Parts: sequence; C-alpha cells; structure tokens
Amino acid sequence: MTQVLTSLRRLFFMTTCVGLSLLCGSASAEVELEHQDGIGYPKDISIDGWRIDWLIDVTMLFVTILFVIMCLWLAFCWFFHDEKHQADYDHGQSKHHVLTALILSSVVFWVVDGNLLVNSIVDVRDAFWNYEIPDNDPETVRIEVQGRQWMWQGRYAGLDNAFGTADDIVVNHDFKVPVDTPVDLQLASIDVIHGFYLPNMRNKMDCIPGMINRMWFEATEARDVDIGCTQHCGTNHYKMKGKMSVLPKDEFRAWYAQASMNAARAYDPNDVDANWAWPWAKGE
Repeated sequence: MTQVLTSLRRLFFMTTCVGLSLLCGSASAEVELEHQDGIGYPKDISIDGWRIDWLIDVTMLFVTILFVIMCLWLAFCWFFHDEKHQADYDHGQSKHHVLTALILSSVVFWVVDGNLLVNSIVDVRDAFWNYEIPDNDPETVRIEVQGRQWMWQGRYAGLDNAFGTADDIVVNHDFKVPVDTPVDLQLASIDVIHGFYLPNMRNKMDCIPGMINRMWFEATEARDVDIGCTQHCGTNHYKMKGKMSVLPKDEFRAWYAQASMNAARAYDPNDVDANWAWPWAKGE
C-alpha cells in the first residue's frame, strides 16, 4: 500500500508539472498585444527604455534559474528521501550548516537584489536623472504638467519661450511632443498625489501638492502613446488617462506655432484658473 501511495504521489507531481508547463505555454501563445516588446511589455520608443527592459529581463532570468534549482531540489528530496530513507535529525546549528546557509543566502541576494541595486543606481545616474542632457540641448521642449482631479493639464511656453504669458499653450489630456528631441517635464499637483506614467517611455514621476518634480525622455518613433496615473487619486481615478502624440519635428513646429497664436488670441488675464503657470528655472 505504501509503495502504491508513493507511486501515485510521484505521478501526481509529474502530471502537475507537465500541466502547468502546457498551461503557461498556451496562455503565452494566446496573449498577443498590438504593440509588444519582450514578454508582454508596451512597445518601447524611448532612447533609454532598454535599460528598464534589460533589468527586468535579467532579473526574471535569475529568478527563473533559482526557481528551477529549488524545484529540482524538492523533486530530488521527494523521490529519494521517502519513507524508505532514514532521516537524520539535527538543529542545523553546526558551523557547516550555518556557513552553508549564509553562503547560499548571500549568493541569492547578490545575484538578484545586488544586480537590481547596482544597475538601478547606474541607470538613474547616467540617464533618468541626468538632467544635463535636456538642459544643454537647445531643441529641448519644456512642459509644465499639472495633475488634478481628474485631468492631466500641460502648459508649453509658447513662441516667446516664457511661461506665464499670453501665448502659453495649454492642453488637457492631449499632449504633443516632437520625435528625436529631449522633452523636459516639471510636474505638480493642486489636490492629491497623482502619478504621471508613460509606459512606452519607461518613465514615471509623482505629481505632489506643494512641490515641483521633474522627469525627461526622448522618443524615437512618431506615434500616439498612453498617459496613465500610477497613484489611486480618488473615485474617478480611471479618468486620469491621457494621450501623448509623438510627431515629426516639422509637424510639431507647425502645431506649436499655430497653437501659440491661438492661445494669444484667446488669452483672458482675469481667468485665474487658466493661468496656473509657475516660473521655470534651469536645473530645477
């Protein structure tokens, strides 16, 4: 009877593993996103998005390797340390056991967490927080972003290149930026915390009341991308979905000039709610 139960356990284990493998394979075959990089990622159209994708892929690889090792070890124990095996009981307090546990734990930590820590610091320093890149590029497009319930508002300086003037371009939920050009954003909120998220740029930043945050990116492909909110900002959080159109440079310049002239014609100095700009300072 014991032998039969052992055989059934092994059969159940093998059947479960095969079933899970087939299930995962079937699910991955059925999930076909319209624009996809890697394993179900949104399409990356930024100059530094590969850094995020690479870090996720490498971390997934390391975690998968460790998971497979764990499964193989459990399978080995299941098959060869059954009722026929005489167990040796101990408290695991010997120097050998303690040293083995410390070495294995250190290896797992540094392979996964160490890789994440080191490469995250490098990427933040060299790319995502390296604001010298947009600051020193004369073509950089600067946008002030204000999150509010329930809207993403953007403000461009207009043709006079100064914020808080009559020709400022104000957009709601519908941003336009040029391709192959640094885009520098300063972000704030007037009510609660919002999270300005551009999945196709692999970039996001919180909009916090009472302070100005900053992020930048450079798109490599002309297309429309989504803007999301990564902070639950209230009942109508779902309305915080916007659109960003990445345009060819000449098309963006034409839109920018026309929008700035239209804004100057419609400017009302008494409309306090519409005139929410803040002074833009280089390096902030």
